[in-house]
Amino acid sequence: MTSDSELQHEIADFLSRPGNLPGAATDVERVETHISIIFLAGDRAWKLKRARTFPYLDFSTLENRRKACDAEVSLNRRTAPDIYLGVVAVTRKPRGGFEVGGSGDPVDWMVEMRRFDQSTLFDKLATENRLDRPLMEELAEAIAEFHAKAEVYTDRGGRAGVQAVADSNAECFIRDGKGIFEDCLVADLDTRTRAAVDRVGDVLDKRRADGRVRHCHGDLHLRNIFLHDGRPTLFDAIEFSEDFSIIDVLYDLAFLLMDLDHRGHRRLANLAFNRYMAVTGDVGGLACLPLFLSLRAAVRAHVGAAAANTQSDKAQSALQADEARRYLEAALAYLDPLPPRAVAVGGLSGSGKSRLAREIAPYIGVAPGAFIARSDAIRKRLAGTSLSEKLDQSGYTPEMTQRTYETVYADMATALEAGHAAIADAVFAKPEQRTAVEAVARERHVPFDGIWLESDRSTMATRIDERQDRVSDATPSVLDRQLTYELGEISWHRVDSSGTREATLQAGLAVLGVNLSGTPPTGSDD
Repeated sequence: MTSDSELQHEIADFLSRPGNLPGAATDVERVETHISIIFLAGDRAWKLKRARTFPYLDFSTLENRRKACDAEVSLNRRTAPDIYLGVVAVTRKPRGGFEVGGSGDPVDWMVEMRRFDQSTLFDKLATENRLDRPLMEELAEAIAEFHAKAEVYTDRGGRAGVQAVADSNAECFIRDGKGIFEDCLVADLDTRTRAAVDRVGDVLDKRRADGRVRHCHGDLHLRNIFLHDGRPTLFDAIEFSEDFSIIDVLYDLAFLLMDLDHRGHRRLANLAFNRYMAVTGDVGGLACLPLFLSLRAAVRAHVGAAAANTQSDKAQSALQADEARRYLEAALAYLDPLPPRAVAVGGLSGSGKSRLAREIAPYIGVAPGAFIARSDAIRKRLAGTSLSEKLDQSGYTPEMTQRTYETVYADMATALEAGHAAIADAVFAKPEQRTAVEAVARERHVPFDGIWLESDRSTMATRIDERQDRVSDATPSVLDRQLTYELGEISWHRVDSSGTREATLQAGLAVLGVNLSGTPPTGSDD
């Protein structure tokens, strides 16, 4: 009797020949992963799930593959409804052979998708250095919106759910890692991962109780994001295991951050991270982020090992094995603690404080760099508006300003207590505001640096008029009012920001004792 695996070889050969897929008389391009074979023909893509089992999935039976195809279409229509068209059977002809969508008995199932421009996949954009700040911030907002709408689960995730991921990773390393990874490194990762789960277990359970565990994407790396009608769009969410998709929202985001960081794009990772935080205010999960990043890197490591083991081309297998080892190294590195530090960047509107905070953040602290508590974004979150919506005068009352600064201090404190570096970005025109933010660091025994940016009125007004970031509502008239403030004694490091962006960044990093050439983050500027 022919096994499902042997039958799939016949089916794949049939689907690879021109004319056998509906509406596709041209050549068929075939793309293979360790769990799927994708056939690209005409304006369609067809995904056949391999008849395989792993600790985290079971596609061994025809019925399991059909259910997985149904789930894939349903889940991915949440974010890409125009792409996921349906589920189609591969059927057997009465006199032998196969056809797609015929009247005979199904012998396998496929997901039918509308093809899109592969050059817009974010992994390709990253390789070509075509990702920039607007794209990353738009992507982060799309992810935040997706998470906000996702179904909440209070009986999944938490400490137990994360421990299950760690257990699965350990099992996969044993199964697929022999001959690829050093046993001592795998054992070290397992020990340190379990210790990290113990450290943040209570935080994980609280997040679950607070509704932070939702039906997420589950596989949110760069290759599963593309531009659709010019907008970042998520696709190829995990359908085969709810254990991997009903997860903490920050664990979902962590795959994107890890993928960017692993590719040498820590600046882009930090931009996405801080935009997501600005929209959601989810600072309470920062204690879990190093563990989440490590788990994501570990997943990529053992998946890469599995791919290397199934790769028939020896040279390609060796490359995949090398990449898998790099991911294992990253998984270990994310669990190396770095002491937190606090920075405050102040100055009048147009002085460049938000830009400086944004550009120094990737250089400070654990991956993906410092958390930024930005007063402009916090004010709008407190007002219940989007970051791009302009506030009226009710958003700028003394009471609202006080609430905004108190939230800046509170968010900064939360980040520092979680072991994360934090930057406060606000005008800080009043001496008591500067004293208060310094106290946040001092009370937590964390090093503090204050940076005060200053420039001439003309330069600041021009920057306000030309800025593309609409989070700030400042205008030149607002600047003129600020210029009348009694600032009091400023003990922070004064930096002349009237020169180039690069000169200001160099000066800011010099204050912090960071060498710009040491760890250059990549990614296009805005």
